Amino acid sequence: MGGTKRRPYGPTAKTRQMVLAALGVVKVATAEQIRQLMCPGTASAQTVRNGCLDLGRDGLVESLGSVGRTNAAGNLVSEKLWNLTGPGLEAAAAVLDRPVREMGGTARGAARSGAKHAVKVTDTLAAFLQTPPEPTRSVPRKRAQPATTSPSSSPAGNDTATAPAAARERPQGLGKIASWATEVVLPVSGTLTTPGKNSPRADAVLTVPEAGVPVMFVEVDNGTESPLTLAHKAGRYREFFRRTVKPPSPSPNPHAQKGEPVPMWETLYGPLGREGYPPLAIVFTKQVGPAAMNNRINNVMRLTKAHWAGQYCEFDTSYGSDERDGYTDYTDAVPILVTTLDRLREHGPLGPVWSRFGHPTRQTLSDALDNPDDERAFGRRQRRRDQLSEQQREQEEQRRERERQEERERWAAQEAAAEAAREPDPVCQECHGPLESSPFEYDLREEEAPPADGMHCAGCRIQMAEPTGRFGRVFRRLVTGDERYPRRQRPAQGGRAGYQDAYPGLGPAW
Repeated sequence: MGGTKRRPYGPTAKTRQMVLAALGVVKVATAEQIRQLMCPGTASAQTVRNGCLDLGRDGLVESLGSVGRTNAAGNLVSEKLWNLTGPGLEAAAAVLDRPVREMGGTARGAARSGAKHAVKVTDTLAAFLQTPPEPTRSVPRKRAQPATTSPSSSPAGNDTATAPAAARERPQGLGKIASWATEVVLPVSGTLTTPGKNSPRADAVLTVPEAGVPVMFVEVDNGTESPLTLAHKAGRYREFFRRTVKPPSPSPNPHAQKGEPVPMWETLYGPLGREGYPPLAIVFTKQVGPAAMNNRINNVMRLTKAHWAGQYCEFDTSYGSDERDGYTDYTDAVPILVTTLDRLREHGPLGPVWSRFGHPTRQTLSDALDNPDDERAFGRRQRRRDQLSEQQREQEEQRRERERQEERERWAAQEAAAEAAREPDPVCQECHGPLESSPFEYDLREEEAPPADGMHCAGCRIQMAEPTGRFGRVFRRLVTGDERYPRRQRPAQGGRAGYQDAYPGLGPAW
């Protein structure tokens, strides 16, 4: 590759920035790993290697150790490990736009010892990122460079014969290199700079709020630690998540009450927007058989159950009902997700690669982070039960109303039939009123009236029993107003003739 007197290895400014950004996050890596993290579309790691050499001339990076790997031909080869110097750490902080105090150390000791764990952490970050390869323009070289590209599904650092394999489409990744931080101290006591004893140190922390992952803590397991040690780490994470501090101003949680203590992790990373603690992802990197891997995962799951299981709350579904239902309270539970590095490389972090402890099947990240048996799910089931109960009550009320209506119609039909079959009440032949008084009201005239004759009412019998002579007629006419006996008209002229005119039916004169 062509160069200049100032830059004899010929790297571009972009290449230098990529190297600084990658080493600022992962602290130690090979040139091939940096290529996988930042520019997998390049045909060879020589571009990154030249950038590291150029930065080394400026005293920003150095190589204090190496790591062995097996190439495509099956031969054991050695590759340099690169790490930042003190000035390089400051330069990387400027590229990543982070305070220097948050950058951590230079990892010089890890580089000298071969950094076996740090190398696996870097491979894990590359599998999470799945950086899409960008098309590159060929650069004139003085001599041909061997292609060192490895496909995304192969372990970083393994050579392949041809470059086109790297250009194939990768699964969707999660976040960017600036979304990550490694070797992050999580103080269960003390401060971030002087943490208390037994404070965990996360292998990596991912923050991608725009992708629905405000924060995720990642532990990389090389198979060198026992399941009991991993369970102890999960317990220390839980202790950190339980720690509360005075709320900053303004509080990261808009729903927190003024003066109320807030979780310390929330002040650092913001609220999750869901119940519980941030997720802890464990990535198993050791190449073992399926049975051995399942046994290890099951042992870790059994030993950490107290940290991820949550608290089950059971209730009666309704008053006086024997049916019971409930939900799991995840307020004090740590979601623990596990996967393998091979699955992560093949399907990406958004694929169905996650097994969450307590969930029956392998899931995508969004499904694994969800709590299908929490209070929200119980509330949905309870609302459904209430709706069904309300529908049953409405149906029962409608049935009863139909029965009442049918009963009213049946009684109405019976009354109509009885009314039609009933003989009409007898009437008085004289006044055409009721012949007998109401059975519910006693008629006092019955005591004065003559005995019933079956044809006249009590009033008419009384009138008919009154005197019929002239005095009786006058009495009825004057007292009772009986118009059947009208007053006679006085003759207009005196004498017998006048009476005969008025009453032509009278006989001879007196």
